[in-house]
Amino acid sequence: MNISAKTGHVSLVGAGPGDPDLLTIKALKAIQSADVVVYDRLVADGIVALIPETAERIFAGKSCKKKAMTQDEINALLVELAGRGAHVVRLKGGDPLLFGRGGEEALELVRHGIAFEMVPGITSAQGCAAYAGIPLTHRGLATGVRFITGHRTAPEEAQMPLELNWASLADPETTLVIYMGLANLEIITAQLIKHGLAANTPAAAIEQGTTSAQKLLTATLADIAQKVVQAAFEPPTLIIIGKVVSLAESLAWFVNQLPDNNQKNVKYFTELSH
Repeated sequence: MNISAKTGHVSLVGAGPGDPDLLTIKALKAIQSADVVVYDRLVADGIVALIPETAERIFAGKSCKKKAMTQDEINALLVELAGRGAHVVRLKGGDPLLFGRGGEEALELVRHGIAFEMVPGITSAQGCAAYAGIPLTHRGLATGVRFITGHRTAPEEAQMPLELNWASLADPETTLVIYMGLANLEIITAQLIKHGLAANTPAAAIEQGTTSAQKLLTATLADIAQKVVQAAFEPPTLIIIGKVVSLAESLAWFVNQLPDNNQKNVKYFTELSH
């Protein structure tokens, strides 16, 4: 295939929260037609395996401790590849526009006149909550849901304290979904309690949600920070705070489908919270 003879474009694609079966049909079509796939750390191995052998694979994973590429380098790479005439798939865990920096990358493409499309994915919040048996909204328990980041994302702000509108977030009728919140969980929970959210508000931590390695810990707002440390939770872990977490045990459909050893782990973590 003569890439230089084609008009280059970029597909900003959400890979979903982990389970390859949650990949959308449009996302799969984009992956299968790609010349180059630039993928993140949180893209599941089962989805990476769907990349055609004819497509170049470029790992651009980032974590709080290590970066394969900086965001500026990724932006420049997308422009360069598309400028050569390639169909570039920028593959991100979850949805590219929810804490995925898809908007930043799209703006860079606009600045360089590169055509692009956005292919939404099932968000980590939606997928992990559903597989943990937690409805994000539920009549009588939650009238709304808010997605918040649990750490500073800009490099120049990395050493600054986490400052959010805590009074607004401490709403007992709202479900809070916290992305990237493990490192600051003690601060987050303390601030929510300080600003009026009841200390016994149910809370959950979900590690590697929607996968066979999923771990679920249910606790209260007052003790979840301590419990995730005891249980050695690691990223990617999603935190959910709100009365809807009280339904997790009754609606634990996914746990019952896991192998016996995984079920024991989930049961242990749930018991740890009592």
